[in-house]
Amino acid sequence: MNLNDLKVMITGGASGMGAHFAKRLHEAGARVAVGDVNEGLLGELPAGIARRKLDVSREDDVASFVEWSAKELGGVNALVNNAGILRDGLLVKQDRETKAIKKLSLDDWNAVIGVNLTGATLMVRELAAQMVASGTRPGVIVNMSSISRHGNRGQSNYVAAKSALAANTLTWAREFAPFGIRVCAIAPGMIETPMTRGMNQKARDAVVAQIPVGRIGLPDDIWLAVKFAIECDYLNARTIDVDGGLSF
Repeated sequence: MNLNDLKVMITGGASGMGAHFAKRLHEAGARVAVGDVNEGLLGELPAGIARRKLDVSREDDVASFVEWSAKELGGVNALVNNAGILRDGLLVKQDRETKAIKKLSLDDWNAVIGVNLTGATLMVRELAAQMVASGTRPGVIVNMSSISRHGNRGQSNYVAAKSALAANTLTWAREFAPFGIRVCAIAPGMIETPMTRGMNQKARDAVVAQIPVGRIGLPDDIWLAVKFAIECDYLNARTIDVDGGLSF
């Protein structure tokens, strides 16, 4: 698909990689609608980008956002499924001195699954329903997975969500192929975003030491992969790692 043919929704698009994708796509001539829970940051997006508050974990929010986007953009034929949160913690941790046990809370589990997996699934479902009902084709969905899907200490909730999203990328690609909708995924490694900037410096340094290219990734590194996924009509059902060679 050509970028200037896109009528694309971006979730989690008010900051970080999502905002970068929105700006790049807008510059390339795509019609862009951004949803995010942070209304203040939505206001900082460039003029010409449609924007609206969106909580992807809420079914009614997702349905109304897709309907609104279709009206704002004159239809929708693409999704960058980017919204995500972290609530890291070991499933079970014992304090070295007191021997007290701390467990990953159910709230932290549900929050991550609710946004990173349930929310992503709802967005795919509603876009596919909109496209099938309107007869719009072709279409493309780019899910944002993570290299953490392979397993990563302290991220049981995040790993579960991102690995399931990668598996469903294949499932949805097969289900939606008859309707001309491709589904693929990008799995970033450690990328410079507000989310990763909040990491402990010692932890950041330890990860960077494992990256063969010797640096943290930049949003533009991931944008180039998203652009390829959109433009390459023969790419379907696959998850592409973009991580500088990092492997957990």
